[in-house]
Amino acid sequence: MSSGAAFHLPPAFPERAAWGTAAKLRAWQQEALNRYLERSPRDFLAVATPGAGKTTYALRVATELLNAGVISRVTVVAPTEHLKTQWADAAARVGISLDPKFSNSVGRHSEDYHGVAVTYAQVSARPALHRELTQARNTLVVLDEIHHGGDSKSWGDGIREAFEPATRRLSLTGTPFRSDTSPIPFVTYELDLEGALVSSSDYSYGYAEALRDGVVRPVLFLAYGGTMRWRTKAGDELEARLGEPMTRDAVANAWRTALDPKGEWIPAVLAAADKRLTEVRRHVDDAGGLVIASNQTQARAYAALLTTLTGERPTVVLSDDTGSSARIEEFGAGTSRWMVAVRMVSEGVDVPRLCVGVYATSTSTPLYFAQAVGRFVRARRRGETASVFLPSVPVVLDHAARLEEQRDHVLDRAPGGEPTDDVAAMWTQEQELIDDANRAERASGALDEGAFEALGSEAHFDHVLFDKQQWGLHAQVGSDDEQEYLGLPGLLEPDQMAALLGERQSAQVRRSPQKAATTSAGPAPVAAHRALAAQRKELNQLVAAFARKKGLPHANVHTDLRRTCGGPDLAAASSEQVAARIEKIRLWLVGRR
Repeated sequence: MSSGAAFHLPPAFPERAAWGTAAKLRAWQQEALNRYLERSPRDFLAVATPGAGKTTYALRVATELLNAGVISRVTVVAPTEHLKTQWADAAARVGISLDPKFSNSVGRHSEDYHGVAVTYAQVSARPALHRELTQARNTLVVLDEIHHGGDSKSWGDGIREAFEPATRRLSLTGTPFRSDTSPIPFVTYELDLEGALVSSSDYSYGYAEALRDGVVRPVLFLAYGGTMRWRTKAGDELEARLGEPMTRDAVANAWRTALDPKGEWIPAVLAAADKRLTEVRRHVDDAGGLVIASNQTQARAYAALLTTLTGERPTVVLSDDTGSSARIEEFGAGTSRWMVAVRMVSEGVDVPRLCVGVYATSTSTPLYFAQAVGRFVRARRRGETASVFLPSVPVVLDHAARLEEQRDHVLDRAPGGEPTDDVAAMWTQEQELIDDANRAERASGALDEGAFEALGSEAHFDHVLFDKQQWGLHAQVGSDDEQEYLGLPGLLEPDQMAALLGERQSAQVRRSPQKAATTSAGPAPVAAHRALAAQRKELNQLVAAFARKKGLPHANVHTDLRRTCGGPDLAAASSEQVAARIEKIRLWLVGRR
């Protein structure tokens, strides 16, 4: 390894120089490096948002320690086989040789290597072997996406046994930790103000900071709802609109219905996403798209839909094997339009040209969502904006709105023993509340797991979420209103995007009264109670949009409308009074109070 290898790392703005040709670290990487070198800790946890450059930072630490003689061996532990190879390739660019093909059965590697890249599963399979290798030489262990140490007891126990004797341990993560009962090895926990044990990082660099620094792309979330129909085990046919209030199990089944490739929702969303990709490619000619599917069957079906839609077969990644890694690498280096995957590219995989995504999975944890969105935020030049298509499911929309929030790992129990009596009582009370809530959420009890058959789905455009603000009103798929949002330029600064979204929304609001008048002229009469219910529903949707935009409770917005327009509570308001409030809230949405 050359003495200058430690400085052959990416610059603050990737377009200024290729990997390996610039001496300047990004500001956060330099600050985190300085903190590490000042403290010289045995354990260090760095939390940095996906796309910020954790690999670069870790390799810089490794080269500093190798050059100083603090360590003579490096072990990188990664979640997947593909990431082992990605780490080895990145390390090679800075003069560190890692063996990504290391096998537990062989148990040794060539002296040509500075160390190995292994998976958490490998370590947990033979922790004693990896402990022996760690003890043999002064070793730095880089634990990539350290939260996987809490995936199972065997994984946590395995890395604890294997790397307890390490000279240095550098833990990395780029996504929010879960709330569970499994303490993660080599992570420090402290009591917060509410008495919960939370992880304590040594350095944090969040998405909001990276966005401010131009290190990552801003994300444009395009939400789609629609009517879903399914059949229960008892033979009952149910219908619901995705995004409207309903029980937890009904939300789950409406969501599963939307993702059914035989319905109309997923083909409509894939078509919209492909139109968005076409627009982005006018400005970013190699831009690619990724569909994240729930399972292999749906992934193949989505790939078939995209083939029919585009005339080009997408890259399909179904499992964590050598062939899949090669397909990801080929896609990353090429210019083809789409890749479809199940979980293979949800975490850590670096394909910077991914600009458009479809979240077509029913996985709803904040951890997985952040991992998925992290595939689209890696900036190459200023002005690039990521576009991610979402189902209008409350939990998913909440994750999108809270993307910039920093989260820590919260333990349900104190690690290493039983909680105190006070703590135990607190958790018992909380668990009772959770159990009560879960029982309430299972209100439509006929919808048990497996007691489900998707019957049909329709899609409509709901809104755009950008910079924690909601833009746009409901629009039919294929309408001019929808096309206005799909046709946003692919290269805009965040303030330009916000201004353009405001203009598009104003134009849509101006067109809405004309549409309403045209629709009401139809020959089929509508019962008065149904017409009033539709008005109230429209008003509630507009109030929700305005409340999210301003960060206000819905009740406050309704009170302001009633005070401004007059009349009774919404439940007693006439059709004319509700219409007046609708017109007023539309004006408020475009800043005209």
